[in-house]
Amino acid sequence: MAKSKTTATAAKPRAAKASPPSKARTKSAAKANAIAEQKPVKKGKAPVFANYHAALEWLHDRLDVERTRPGRIDPKVFKLDRMRHLMEALGNPQDSLRCVHVGGTNGKGSICAMVTQCLRECGYTVGMYTSPHLIDLRERIQINGSVISHHAFTDILGRVCAATKKLSPRLGVPTFFEVMTAVAFVQFAEEAVDAAVIEVGLGGKLDSTNIIIPEVAAVGSIGWDHMQLLGDTLDKIAEQKAGIFKKNVPAITFQQDKSVVETMRRVAEEVGAIYQVVGDDIEFSLRFEANPQLGPHMRVGLSSERVTFEHIPVPLPGEHQAHNCGLTLAILDKLIERGFELPESKIISGLESVHIPGRMELASKEPRIILDGAHNPPAMNALMKSIGAHVAYDSMIVIFGCAADKDLDDLLKKVSLGADKVIFTKARNNQRAADPKDLARRFNEVCQKMCQTTDTLEEALSVAVRAAGRDDLICITGSFYLVGEAKKMLAERDARVQAAAAALA
Repeated sequence: MAKSKTTATAAKPRAAKASPPSKARTKSAAKANAIAEQKPVKKGKAPVFANYHAALEWLHDRLDVERTRPGRIDPKVFKLDRMRHLMEALGNPQDSLRCVHVGGTNGKGSICAMVTQCLRECGYTVGMYTSPHLIDLRERIQINGSVISHHAFTDILGRVCAATKKLSPRLGVPTFFEVMTAVAFVQFAEEAVDAAVIEVGLGGKLDSTNIIIPEVAAVGSIGWDHMQLLGDTLDKIAEQKAGIFKKNVPAITFQQDKSVVETMRRVAEEVGAIYQVVGDDIEFSLRFEANPQLGPHMRVGLSSERVTFEHIPVPLPGEHQAHNCGLTLAILDKLIERGFELPESKIISGLESVHIPGRMELASKEPRIILDGAHNPPAMNALMKSIGAHVAYDSMIVIFGCAADKDLDDLLKKVSLGADKVIFTKARNNQRAADPKDLARRFNEVCQKMCQTTDTLEEALSVAVRAAGRDDLICITGSFYLVGEAKKMLAERDARVQAAAAALA
């Protein structure tokens, strides 16, 4: 259990930021203050978009870096000046927010989810901005677990659209992600959230989220991904990720490749950030355990001048999640230092309630189907190790599809570590998807395990279900697009089953 160590005097927040919210503060007053601070673009008499679908049509006409092959992306598209001018036209709502900024190659979503849930449990209203989405793009913008409404999204997107027309042509046209980020900042400011947990989209230094001055900046695991855009060495990638560090702002990461840690230390020193490494500068421990209540799981401990956490159960499976949980606790410790009231018992309760769709998600019990968006070698390695340590099964059928620009050979080697049979396929709407036949050919060069291909996920799932025995496991992975399509497909299946049962009742 957690023990209170000492209560440090809360550090005063920056002058530009509001003081920590008190429980007596009313929502209406908070909302009025935030709106007064941000001075948003005024709404016209008629909305810019007639409806939500019209808004989506305009949005999807923007350049979507996530769906574009890296070789087709002009590096000049990444420019913070455009984002700064766009937000200025909207009244700079991000300046009224108290933010946590989370970057890294893998684990960003898990860290954001854990931080958000702990803050919510402590009584704060929390906005969370993450990417990508699985089914509905509104999943990216949430307040206390609820996605932004169709009405609010349409209204704010209309104002963002109007603001884009005020930009100088020399700045270029805002991208899909820049527009979504702007919508999130406006929504969070207008709803006067007490804290906003912001996940970096790509890289860090030139990411559109990097216009905020956060309460704390954290970088998780650094690995090989997006090399065409971020650099061909871990040092170069780490330097881009550490681009979110700011002067006098706590900047934290955890133990990993020495060159990565030292590169981020150098960047922190150059900008004047307060840099610490969990496991080096911050005391941290982890261990694997199994008991009747929780089954096999990880436990972590972390201590600082303000808190001592001992033997805290990690809510998500896998050793990698233990490190993510440790970084989460370090983030919360820094927020306490910055004036947030976060009782340790509430933090533990918050962790217990963490659930992340698309990350080791048991989406079906009969047959057992796990969904996970692992899409690069380190994430796939962690997934295979986690399944082996936490899930009992006879054999595992992996349904796999990924983007063609990934490190395919290394990714497939990691798949082979756990899969007994692989069915290669591709997501329906992913223009970057690799050809299943090419994946099968490469897989045969890596190992001699059974594999086959299908043209669609629906066909792949049908084949897997017919082949799976009662104690077997089906894992769908390789791409968040594939996982999102699977979630939608399985939800529709369940709805049909329920409707049929209701008709017979």
